[in-house]
Amino acid sequence: MFPRSTIAVRTLPTLPPWLAHTLRAQRGPVPWSAVVRGALAAGPLLLTAVLVGHTSLGVVAAIAAMLAGINDRPGSRRTAVRRLGAPALAGAAGVLVGTYAGDHAGAVVLTLVLTALGLLAGGMSAIGPVASGGGTQLLVAAAIGAGMPLPDSGWARALAFLAGAGWLIVLRLALPTPGASAGDFRFDGERAAVAAVYEAVASLLDAAGTEHATARRAALTAALDQAQDALAGPRLRRYASSAAERRLHAQYAAALPLAEAATALAWAGEPLDGRAAEGPRRLAAAVRESAATGPLPAPARSAPALRALDHALLQAAHAFDQDGGSDLHTRRRSARDLLRTAFGAGGREYGLRVALCFGASAAIAQALHHSHWYGQHTHWYWLPATAVFLVKPDLGPLVSRVLCRAAGTVLGALLFAGFAAVLPHPQGLVALVAVCGALIPVSTRHFAAQTAVVTLLVLSLVMVVGEPQASVGRIGETLLACALVLIVGHLPMPGERGGHVRARLASAAGAAHAYLEHVLDGPDGSGDRAARWTLRRDAYRALSEARAAIALSAAELPALARHTEGTDEVAALLERLVDTVTAAAVHLDDTGRLDRRHSDRLTELLGELAVHRERVGLPTGVAGLAVAV
Repeated sequence: MFPRSTIAVRTLPTLPPWLAHTLRAQRGPVPWSAVVRGALAAGPLLLTAVLVGHTSLGVVAAIAAMLAGINDRPGSRRTAVRRLGAPALAGAAGVLVGTYAGDHAGAVVLTLVLTALGLLAGGMSAIGPVASGGGTQLLVAAAIGAGMPLPDSGWARALAFLAGAGWLIVLRLALPTPGASAGDFRFDGERAAVAAVYEAVASLLDAAGTEHATARRAALTAALDQAQDALAGPRLRRYASSAAERRLHAQYAAALPLAEAATALAWAGEPLDGRAAEGPRRLAAAVRESAATGPLPAPARSAPALRALDHALLQAAHAFDQDGGSDLHTRRRSARDLLRTAFGAGGREYGLRVALCFGASAAIAQALHHSHWYGQHTHWYWLPATAVFLVKPDLGPLVSRVLCRAAGTVLGALLFAGFAAVLPHPQGLVALVAVCGALIPVSTRHFAAQTAVVTLLVLSLVMVVGEPQASVGRIGETLLACALVLIVGHLPMPGERGGHVRARLASAAGAAHAYLEHVLDGPDGSGDRAARWTLRRDAYRALSEARAAIALSAAELPALARHTEGTDEVAALLERLVDTVTAAAVHLDDTGRLDRRHSDRLTELLGELAVHRERVGLPTGVAGLAVAV
């Protein structure tokens, strides 16, 4: 045995962020509901089309079902209608435009049309996740419509695309969630989301006075965002139309004062008795089981925030016994706001990159296609369609996307070459499509795995319509798209780099400013509580979106990540500011005046924010925060 003094302790080298992101995969239980829907979507649609003699339309429908399956994430049914339906409408429009442009325009005009679509879709993607999904499907479907050699008209292809996505939406609405037995199964997603809010409140109370409080507060923000989205989805009527839904609305609204009190207690930094978290945890169980709350333990009322927590528990218990709906305290963005986001700094930067990638890939593909480099394989649309997925920042940092896409395509193409050699045609290929459809919800946890499954599915569809096995061509075009997107991603663009991150951060600063002004300018020091909760939700949601954009940018290669250095410090300052404003609002409710500790902390944070604002180059209007106190 070696003496202790001679033992060397080795530490593993820390991976650079761009490589660590490449190797990271999401974790969680298998989404069996989505797996069942995936198995019943693309495969059965394709089989039905083959049996009735419309194989080409079945291929389009299966592609639409595949793209909808990628967006089919856990959540409420109403949210799923928007998350799956809006991109499907954009995809149908893309099929229509692409088909007619491909049939009637030459290579140059077609390339210009696709470039213009790329500019539009890129700007749209800056609006939010649903708009980003719509932009992706618009471009992918346009490339497929322009390049896939099918005998059907543009309108027939567009209707088939809508039918494929619509079938998955029908499955999402009609099939009950496995294991869900409490209450109306149509609201399983909403019920789980509201229960998660109460659990997050309890976890934050448990973490008060510890180093975990900040992370638990962020988890509470995420839970509130998800619940708000779950309940605020599209509806035929303006208000909730059933007693079960109205009750869920009331239960969500009752969680907002609890979340506010818990945030104030965590800000104070003093540990709490376990009794404080017991009430919210019982409320979470009542939501999950669609049952009565029973008696709730009251916390000690020794401080303003504890008194606020006790009062919020009493109000929640009353709300749980009522069927009346309540305001979700969410603010709808106007058309002007959406256009401002799409054509703002972030939208312009992303739109230019998408347009350049999509247009350049289409031009290269057209040149290779018309020079007969493809031989008998007319798959030129693969190159621009692949570039669309690679240029999307939603799927991770640039180098991570490229590495995962390349690895996943090679794996999927090699697997398909083996399957194609042994499976009967077309029955075996249809079965492979069904299996891949079932695997998509699981594969979305890692981009390389998702790429491998999608490659298997797409190559199967190509062979079903009579094309020869094309694994080698798929690998070659993917590697070409990877190289193109890497080059475009590092090219200088008009304006300042990191515009998307700065736009998100400026939006968060503006929301924090509005929240602070409302709390300080209210007639009793805190203003109307319903308006205050709406502003508080806006501030925390904007901060969450800014944090996500900053984390994504930080994981890029150093040449790109350096353009947003320091923005994480500003986001952290804004989070502490909004936490302090929340604590001040709770104190104002109880005493009617601002405590010296709160005012000093606000002044300190605003001073730090003004210094950092200059360093990261935020808009001048954000400086208004520094004079709000």
